[in-house]
Amino acid sequence: MQEAIDKSRNSAIPCFVVCGWLLTLSVQVEAQQIKKIPRIGILQSASASSSTGNINAFRKGLRELGYTEGKNILVEYRYADGKLSRLSELASELVQLKVDVIVAAGTQSTTVAKQATSTIPIVVGAAGDLVGTGLVASLSRPGGNITGSTVISPDISGKRVELLKEAIPKASRMAVLLYSSSGTDRDEVKQMETAAQSLKVKIQIIEVRNPSDFQTVYAAMKRENADAVILTQSSFTNFHRKQLAGLGAKSRLPTMCESARWTEDGCVMSYGPDLPYQYHRAAVYVDKILKGAKPAELPVEQPTKFEFIINLKAAKTIGLTIPQWMLVKADKVIR
Repeated sequence: MQEAIDKSRNSAIPCFVVCGWLLTLSVQVEAQQIKKIPRIGILQSASASSSTGNINAFRKGLRELGYTEGKNILVEYRYADGKLSRLSELASELVQLKVDVIVAAGTQSTTVAKQATSTIPIVVGAAGDLVGTGLVASLSRPGGNITGSTVISPDISGKRVELLKEAIPKASRMAVLLYSSSGTDRDEVKQMETAAQSLKVKIQIIEVRNPSDFQTVYAAMKRENADAVILTQSSFTNFHRKQLAGLGAKSRLPTMCESARWTEDGCVMSYGPDLPYQYHRAAVYVDKILKGAKPAELPVEQPTKFEFIINLKAAKTIGLTIPQWMLVKADKVIR
């Protein structure tokens, strides 16, 4: 009997061994759980402060889908602060971190992200002509690792010309300022020229390459007797929007811009997609991809919500009277 008891004792696993094994298993399980938390990379060409509205809309979208930042999802933020040459380095950092999805802002950020990876899914917050730049095969079937939304919509650029003409009935010449390295502006210009022709307005194209060109191009607009200026949006012009709007006011030229941020920073008026809404939609794309959807099969969305905003204060500064019916028509009036 005693021999059986001794044998049983000798075959039993010591308690400290079992406890150690359980502790190790617990640590391994916890580590696996941590690894399973998806990591999202945000790639912005602008600064954190100027991207606040869009990023907050994206975060809100994530929360509505059940994601809590720092708990069941991690977000890595990378801002180029307007220095486009930094985008490549920042994109590489996100790839090295092995993020599960990259959310890119604009055509240039998306292009750089694509150059950095052909495997990590890329969701575009809002960009220009994704098809024309070759970033996706088509809007209905992107075909690669990129999907999301575009700001391109039929006749939207022509609509800006029409609204500007309504605000300034006597306008016969409008300058269009665009960033020379942005290839996506060309289709916008065609739309503007078509609308301008029907309104008997002449379009003057002016390109900028760096901030040192700004003073010179505004002087050229005045010299050519421009009645107003349309400021096209790109990563470059977006970063310098306050300066561009300020020079418009200094030159007493009414400015038409593409998004609410520009109007809030001094443009007289803007007409374009609701960008925060598009970033809110980006969270939906991220959620679908994390659940197994392939970006190649997720159609790129075109804008469905547009905003017409008037900065009445900016208009009064340059002596422009906005018709009352246009103020009623606006989605928002900044007074």
